Amino acid sequence: MGNVQYDTCVIGAGPAGLAVARALMERDLPYTHLERHTGPGGIWDIDNPGSPMYESAHFISSRTLSGFGGFPMPDEFADYPPHWQILSYLKSFADAYRLTERIQFGVEVESVEKNADGTWAVTRTDGERTVHSHVVVCTGSQWHPNVPELPGNFTGEVRHTVGYRSAEALRGKRVLVVGAGNSGCDIACDAARSADHAVISMRRGYWFIPKHLFGRPVDTIANDGPHLPMWLAQRVFGTLLRILNGDPTRLGLQKPDHKLFETHPTINSMLIHHLQHGDITAKPGIARTEGRTVHFTDGTRDDFDLILLATGYVHKVPVAQRYFGDEQHPDLYLSSFSREHRGLFGVGFVETNSGAYRLFDTQAQLIAGHIHDARHRLPNAERFAAMIRTDRPDLSGGIKFVDSPRHTGYVDSGALVKHLARIAAEMGWRTEGRPPRVRPLRDVEAVS
Repeated sequence: MGNVQYDTCVIGAGPAGLAVARALMERDLPYTHLERHTGPGGIWDIDNPGSPMYESAHFISSRTLSGFGGFPMPDEFADYPPHWQILSYLKSFADAYRLTERIQFGVEVESVEKNADGTWAVTRTDGERTVHSHVVVCTGSQWHPNVPELPGNFTGEVRHTVGYRSAEALRGKRVLVVGAGNSGCDIACDAARSADHAVISMRRGYWFIPKHLFGRPVDTIANDGPHLPMWLAQRVFGTLLRILNGDPTRLGLQKPDHKLFETHPTINSMLIHHLQHGDITAKPGIARTEGRTVHFTDGTRDDFDLILLATGYVHKVPVAQRYFGDEQHPDLYLSSFSREHRGLFGVGFVETNSGAYRLFDTQAQLIAGHIHDARHRLPNAERFAAMIRTDRPDLSGGIKFVDSPRHTGYVDSGALVKHLARIAAEMGWRTEGRPPRVRPLRDVEAVS
């Protein structure tokens, strides 16, 4: 049977796992916390093997709106903190709530299996097996690259950006970046500054949202301003972006084939700058490759030494894939609760259009509230268990998201937050963690 602990096993000590650990600790719920790396932080520790982090990476939501509840990011941080400030923040968070000392580092999970009695067996790579009442998988959604097959036979180097670290790898090369997500645009800007020749390929036109408007982080303007109906917000902000960025086709970009907000937001101020200055060229999708030559769908062609695939990630959960289902987007109630398997949860797999940490915090608080009520046999627990199985709320926020693999299961942050708050109020649960008794100085020291 293994070592029976009848507690909650939290797998992963990145931002999602830390939020869950705090929520459990605040309610004095017993838990076991496992992390395969040597410290907290997950992907934000650039030295963690397999991390997709790169030197020019910054948060795409602002410091002001990105911290966990009760633990804001320090005022000394940049508006859009670089990766090392985010790592410092996560370590400070873990220290402030005394989470670090409870994490078992260097422990990798091999598998999670459901027992006949409804408990969960967690087997580690060293063979040790423990049994728990609940498992919260927080292994993250950006470890397993989505690698499409290039048409034709390209004889240069092809790599996914999961292995990209710095612009040094681009020097002296003719570089094609495929994909215009946030990391793709960052890396394309690195190529614009460092490569001998830089091109970015995107299959469709996108809306490029600047990081600052009127001297303020753009998300704070959206958050603090009047909350418009979605159709009006699309019209108002779409017009504003057209005024700011001009006609995208002048820069070789395609016109967006969708309304603003109907794809995951690309928050980047520098790609337009580099396109305007001729540092990089925009091309449509790839038709075929031949040797070192790439033929694009507009009939043009160009030669490259390196193709970097900024084509995203799949939400694999290797430790428990058969319980989570679809690798692209697990079917979890509120992106957190397994519909079919009681006692199984996941945090960190939500695809949405705002900063993630506050969502992680709210999801963690609901999980801990549910576990607490079930442990104390409160009627809320069974009521909520029934909702997990049957409730399928519309969390689109009135947005018709584009039909693409990434947007399968995509939710509007505003709609999700509102729904989570309503459920929390109905169940008597909090939606964010409380401030620590004493805040450590690690985050301040990291920027001095």
